[in-house]
Amino acid sequence: MVVAVASGKGGTGKTTVAVNLALTLGKCQYLDCDVEEPNGHIFLKPEIFSSETVSKLVPAVDESKCTHCHECAQACAYHALAVLPDRVLVFPELCHGCGLCAWVCPEGAITEKLLPVGMVETGTAGAIGFVQGRLNIGAPMAVPVIRAVKQHISTEVDAILDVPPGTSCPVVQSVRGSNCCLLVTEPTPFGLHDLKLAVETVRKLGIKLGVVINQANIGNDEADQWCARESLPVLLRIPFDRRIAEAYTCGEPLIQALPEYTPRFRTLWDEIHRLTCGAAR
Repeated sequence: MVVAVASGKGGTGKTTVAVNLALTLGKCQYLDCDVEEPNGHIFLKPEIFSSETVSKLVPAVDESKCTHCHECAQACAYHALAVLPDRVLVFPELCHGCGLCAWVCPEGAITEKLLPVGMVETGTAGAIGFVQGRLNIGAPMAVPVIRAVKQHISTEVDAILDVPPGTSCPVVQSVRGSNCCLLVTEPTPFGLHDLKLAVETVRKLGIKLGVVINQANIGNDEADQWCARESLPVLLRIPFDRRIAEAYTCGEPLIQALPEYTPRFRTLWDEIHRLTCGAAR
């Protein structure tokens, strides 16, 4: 089973939930899809065995063949090419690597070349298979790296995906294809606002979802009330506890610092399985 742990906003405790759920399962996979700022490794402390470069295809124009007909620029929905009277400008940062410009070029003047955008690292943290992506500094598109991370999902064990915050393309790419999505929120107006956006996004993907409320004993109960109205199951409530914050700042997983939370994460996994498969495992 593939479970995505996401949030409408950053700082809600998404990585805390993903890391501790993986540690509770023991034999599983943890894949950090938050490739712009991966931090699961701080808590899991994996041993990295291998890394691979992730590249995307961008156009390369042969000016000796180009007639400056503008077909490529007109076809590009992302404005990654600009045709001038004497040359063609390519903006690789805008390119999505779809290859349409090369396909429509009547002179065959456009080929494609690989542009490195990041890397994927794999290793282990005890019995946990560890995979994380890292987007190159200055590279604007995380999706190719996220796609490369997800290619490492194993069919042999359960997989936990640590998803980027928000509701943009990297989130959609990360969550798509999962069996279930956990949305981590906090009982504040900002938390509820962004939870609503995240729920709308996940529902459009047709994925079953549940909610985790972090710092549940602060703020108000509007998130609980809204989840009840929307028939969204709240699978776990984590209270505000200074000890959790102290462990987090030291890079120590919650269930290792406070073992009494381990049964709660075991129950969370049972609830995820019941939500997805109709019965606890």
